[in-house]
Amino acid sequence: MESANLCWGQRYMWLRLHQLPPGHQRETHVVLRFDLPPGLTVAACRTMLTRLTRRHEILRTTFDLGPEPAQRVRPAAPLPVTVATVERDGTAAPAEVVEELSGRPFDLAAEWPVRACLITSGDVPKHCVLVFNHLAVDVWTLGEIKRELRTQGVAAATRRPATVLPVRCQPSELTRYEASADAAIVASRAMAYWQGEVARLPADPFAARRGAPSRPSAPSAPSAPSGLSAPSAPSGLSGLSAPSAPPDPPARHATLISPALLGASRRVAARYGVWPSLVHVAAYTAMMAAYTGQDDVAHLAFVSNRESHPHPDVLTCMFSPMLVRVGCAGDPSFGELLRRVSAAYERAGQHAYVPYDKVVEMVSREGSRRGAAVRLGSEINFIKQRTKDYGGRRTAFTWNPVPESWALHDSDTYLRVDEWRDAVAVALHAASPIMDDVAVERFLRGMETLVLAHDDPSADLPLSEAARLAGFEPPRGVPVAAPIEAWAGETGPATLALADAVRRAHGFGDLDLDLSNSYTLAGGQALRIPQVLAELALRGWEGITLNQLAGPAPLGALASRLAPNPRNASAQNPVNSE
Repeated sequence: MESANLCWGQRYMWLRLHQLPPGHQRETHVVLRFDLPPGLTVAACRTMLTRLTRRHEILRTTFDLGPEPAQRVRPAAPLPVTVATVERDGTAAPAEVVEELSGRPFDLAAEWPVRACLITSGDVPKHCVLVFNHLAVDVWTLGEIKRELRTQGVAAATRRPATVLPVRCQPSELTRYEASADAAIVASRAMAYWQGEVARLPADPFAARRGAPSRPSAPSAPSAPSGLSAPSAPSGLSGLSAPSAPPDPPARHATLISPALLGASRRVAARYGVWPSLVHVAAYTAMMAAYTGQDDVAHLAFVSNRESHPHPDVLTCMFSPMLVRVGCAGDPSFGELLRRVSAAYERAGQHAYVPYDKVVEMVSREGSRRGAAVRLGSEINFIKQRTKDYGGRRTAFTWNPVPESWALHDSDTYLRVDEWRDAVAVALHAASPIMDDVAVERFLRGMETLVLAHDDPSADLPLSEAARLAGFEPPRGVPVAAPIEAWAGETGPATLALADAVRRAHGFGDLDLDLSNSYTLAGGQALRIPQVLAELALRGWEGITLNQLAGPAPLGALASRLAPNPRNASAQNPVNSE
């Protein structure tokens, strides 16, 4: 078996996956569905899928926890394929099979990162469903896999040889480049950019809102500038849609689907010479500046990084977040804000290719310097779905189920913009401590109203009008981020267990750790946090998360969160006597 370090693009997903308990890891799985051409047999489909995994090493790669996280290429072998029929023959229905395949966590160290299901009717394969571990794929990779399988499928059905391009390089070659001096220079420059941008950000952009409801004491309808319509919601807060969720969910998730946004965003984009996605980002930035009261609005945007190195066509996960900071001071007009957003994306894109675990460690050190955790907890994703239709004519606002899994990431917000063939769907996840149901709905409707207002070429509203469009109440008080929790210096079994777990995960031997330091300042590596947590679990301790260890809190303070796990009899004696 060939072994290599994790690629830079896999490191964000490695950390994100290990933030989740196994029962919630399905959130990171990627499901690909496609129709099969007529004339194929089940045996031909099995051969086709096995040929795919033989060609692409990433599809038969496993991922070891540590001590140093690594990917290992397994020998070629037939890919296990589950066959489900639409006929009622006493076996599990296709929907049940797909639910099981997509819901079960991957055994990273032992299982290939792809599961396959063929859906048949009358013993004839009609559809193929593939479930991937996100460490192995990104959007570009999925497109290549789908294209290759379609080529093979048509060739097999017509009894002709398949013409597929040779595989030029494998992920192991990318990791060799990322260990080179050339890549180290790229990473160094990118890290300098990240460090400079993070230093300019507030520790907690939602400090003035965290824990404070946005609903005013006396309900009133959002106001709008003269000549413009307020967000398309019934008058008065009592008319806003109510989420189908418990009174105090950990987070909220709502979607606004607007046919009018599709054309309007494209026309505004053409007028200013930018991509339509940036029009939505500008609307998001305006709403976020109005809601938080901050002069700088930052978010993490996802990029593929495929043009940043000599191996752009490697099949693996290469995407990672890039930090985009947009200055909003001076009450800029929407056109000026859009230009600032475009420039910020251009600047960030030049420094996006970086090992994300090193970003996590840098942000932790910055939090230690400030005495407060620095939160980079807002993300934006833009996805084109050329085959999806809405079919409606009017804007629809709906509440989705409570995003329990997403809430475990301890993020603040996640905005996803999907461009369909006939509409734009804008979905917002928001942690409940920073946004209640009223704020979420006003945010999404405000984004729509702001973009539609600028479909008029003569419109160019200042940022101050965005708050009026949304109907946000001004933030109250002075925003102060919560300080790092203190450690009084007490020690006990929990502190000994945590120190021992950190030493073992890093091979520190008998090194005496300073528990007044954070995990990072004590020499801990972000990629090895999953191994630290596994070492703690082996000794019967639980109670701290990956995000907490990656933050600036002292190790001694984190140890106070640990509690013995009653399922493990060794909990009371966690440290080996050797």
